[in-house]
Amino acid sequence: MVDEVWAVVLAGGTGTRYGRLKQLEELAGARLVDHTVAAARRTCDRVALVLPPGVGWDGEPVDMLATGGDHQSASLRNALAVVPERAGILVLADPAHPLAADRLFTDVIAAVRGGADGAVPAIPMLEVVQRVVDGVVQETLPKQDTWVAQSPQAFRAEVLRAAHAGAPRPVENSGMLAALGHRVVTVPGDPANLHVATEQDLAVVRRLAC
Repeated sequence: MVDEVWAVVLAGGTGTRYGRLKQLEELAGARLVDHTVAAARRTCDRVALVLPPGVGWDGEPVDMLATGGDHQSASLRNALAVVPERAGILVLADPAHPLAADRLFTDVIAAVRGGADGAVPAIPMLEVVQRVVDGVVQETLPKQDTWVAQSPQAFRAEVLRAAHAGAPRPVENSGMLAALGHRVVTVPGDPANLHVATEQDLAVVRRLAC
């Protein structure tokens, strides 16, 4: 299938900042990674899962496993090495967004099928954003044209593979591809699709999932 859609679930982090393996934290009777794998299985043709070194998989069946690297980009490239070349669209999903609805997966896939090189869910920045150094406000940043990107994101496979051929270490893939001149579009994000970065974030997500 030329247009085969592969999800890449990037669960290869070692929990350095969180203090333990965040992707294995419990949410509504399952682990964060379980929620993401389940959504990927419902919306994509195949699923590749990246796990930390030494961590086995005992969840829902996936099609390919890869081992995480020292950075998310390295983990992604390890996944690209096991995803077949026949994959036409790659959906990058992060268990740090365990409440990502199926609609977000299908919307970014549809946008790429419609001609975009990449698609990312996004919500407009409505709060005041300030640059702070050592606890001291330096300036208020303009909100105009500023959006918050979410996961999952979808890309034409050949574009993403080419961008990672030089082993870059971007903060985020959609911005990297846009900087390279590729057409990356947004789809409506979801305010409930929160990013779990801290234990406090997880507590909020658990309340939403009740």
